[in-house]
Amino acid sequence: MTAPLIHLVDDDAAVRRGLALLIGSVGLSVAEWPQPQAFLDGFDREAVGAIVLDVRMPGTSGLTVLDQLVAQGVDQPVVMLTGHGTVEMCRRAFKSGAAEFLEKPVDDERLIEALHQAVRQHVRSRERLAADLATRARYARLSEREREVLALVIEGQTAKEIARVLGVSPRTVETHRANLGAKLETTSLAQLIRRFAALVGESGAA
Repeated sequence: MTAPLIHLVDDDAAVRRGLALLIGSVGLSVAEWPQPQAFLDGFDREAVGAIVLDVRMPGTSGLTVLDQLVAQGVDQPVVMLTGHGTVEMCRRAFKSGAAEFLEKPVDDERLIEALHQAVRQHVRSRERLAADLATRARYARLSEREREVLALVIEGQTAKEIARVLGVSPRTVETHRANLGAKLETTSLAQLIRRFAALVGESGAA
């Protein structure tokens, strides 16, 4: 996974530069964006990190940008900043999915803590996504018969019971179970159930 990158979107050059220096001082990389549209057009949606977004900017407000990010499925957490906050503005920001809403002048420690928390949240989210994709890729390796055996194993049926259901020998079932462990990269029944029960349930429902 790449190093976290903080995208800083603020039309005020002095504020942007000061915040960039602050964020960089704790070891986080910063990309500065003076215009919301340039940010929307140019930032890497696959990168790990967070977005610091000013609310009041010419042309496109930060809240509008936030709505566009959500609509596009962008998963980087967003920290909103404003010099003229209201309860309604704060409410709307959180309702739209903001991770934090801070007023200017921003308290340095609060901003850094919010960013560290946002980055941790995003890293965990990406790790869960990667694990889910890996699980689905392993499941896709299975033959139709192996998927049938897996579903019955997860139900708790023994090799003899599975053999009777499928009309095969217990030895054949044991061969399929060994193949399941190899293809799914699991070493125990508990691991098999924990990683693949939900996916088997999805397949059954479909």
